Amino acid sequence: MTTIDTADLFSPAKRRERVVDWQAPGPAAKAAAGMTGMEAMCAIRDGILPEPPMARLIDFRLRIAEPGRIVMELEPHEGLENTIGILHGATAAALLDTAMGCAISTMLPAGQGAVTLDLKLAYLRPLSIRSGTISAEGKIIKLGRQTSHTEGFVRDGAGNLAVHATAIFSMIGEGPATK
Repeated sequence: MTTIDTADLFSPAKRRERVVDWQAPGPAAKAAAGMTGMEAMCAIRDGILPEPPMARLIDFRLRIAEPGRIVMELEPHEGLENTIGILHGATAAALLDTAMGCAISTMLPAGQGAVTLDLKLAYLRPLSIRSGTISAEGKIIKLGRQTSHTEGFVRDGAGNLAVHATAIFSMIGEGPATK
C-alpha cells in the first residue's frame, strides 16, 4: 500500500461549508392540498409555494411545468461530486425521480398523487461541475388509474444526453379516477 500524506487533504484551506435552509414541508403540503397537481407545480415554479426540502438540499429548481411534462435544472457544484471528480449518480436519480413524479402530478386532481414503484436509469455519460446547467425532463408515457409510466432525460449544458430513465408510479390519494 502506498503511503499518502493526508495532512494537506484535511487542511482548513481545502474545507468547504454549505448551509442549507428550507421551509417545513407540512404547512406547504397543507397549502397545496386543495390545488390540482398542475396548480401546485406552477406555484412551486413561481415561488408561491416553497420548494421541497430535497430540492433545496441538492439545489435544483423547477423551471418548466406543462401538462404531462416537467423540466428541472441544476447548476452543478462540488458538493455533489464523488471522489473521482464527477457528480454522484444519485444526483441524476433524484432529479429524474422528482421530474417524472411531478410530470404525473401535472395531470392529477387535488388530493391525488403518485409514488415511485420502480425507477430504472441508464447512465450514458458522466456529469461534473464542468457540465454546465444540467436539465432533467420528465414526461408521461401512460397515465393510469393504479399505475402510471414515465420517461426521463438528463442533459448536460450542451444538450448531450447523460442519463435516460423509465419509471412506474403507484397512484395514491383521493379524487376522480384518472383515465
